[in-house]
Amino acid sequence: MKTPHGRRRRAHATQDRALYVEILIRAPLETVWERTQDPTSHVRWDARFTSIRPTRVRENGAQEFDYELDLGLHKIRGTGSSLGTRHGRHGERTSALVFDSADRLSPLGSGRGYWRYIPTDDGVRFLTGYDYQPGWGPIGRILDPLITRRFVWWLTAWSFDRLRIWAEEDVVPEKTTWWRSLLPGERQRARAGRCMSRPARDDGRSVMQAAPDSLAEITS
Repeated sequence: MKTPHGRRRRAHATQDRALYVEILIRAPLETVWERTQDPTSHVRWDARFTSIRPTRVRENGAQEFDYELDLGLHKIRGTGSSLGTRHGRHGERTSALVFDSADRLSPLGSGRGYWRYIPTDDGVRFLTGYDYQPGWGPIGRILDPLITRRFVWWLTAWSFDRLRIWAEEDVVPEKTTWWRSLLPGERQRARAGRCMSRPARDDGRSVMQAAPDSLAEITS
């Protein structure tokens, strides 16, 4: 028998448009932390950025930065701030993020999100949850659920698998670009399908409700 509570949880999950990506990385936590927290390493595997430049550290330790995504004919620019923490009871770590772009060509406007690093016997559960306001005005709001949000999820998941390959097998991200995967005989291919798009267990919370407390510290 379907309970009202179960129906509410499924309806809530359907309405939750925040993006969620999770992958298991069989590598030391310190390796995953370093290659995600260091801006130079971050842009090597994350296809959502081509440049991240730290600008200022706030009193609470949050790092402000400028970012770019070079599309060839145009560079999308934006700003953000992040705050990493290492205080989990079981060794977990988190990193909270807010970002914004005034670029009229950016499909993403202001947004917020987080990374979680959860040690397990098999490796590190590396996951993200984030949401954003669509760019491109009314057209962007129409296209976002149909095209943009789905592509952004795929790009995030594909990037996470590049990170996994780098951390597990020491194959640098420059050897797992999308065009190299088209070469005959290429063995190392990053695949978005290796990632989860929703948490394995439904605890009734939305993706953003599961954000760490540090997210409130940089949005207040």
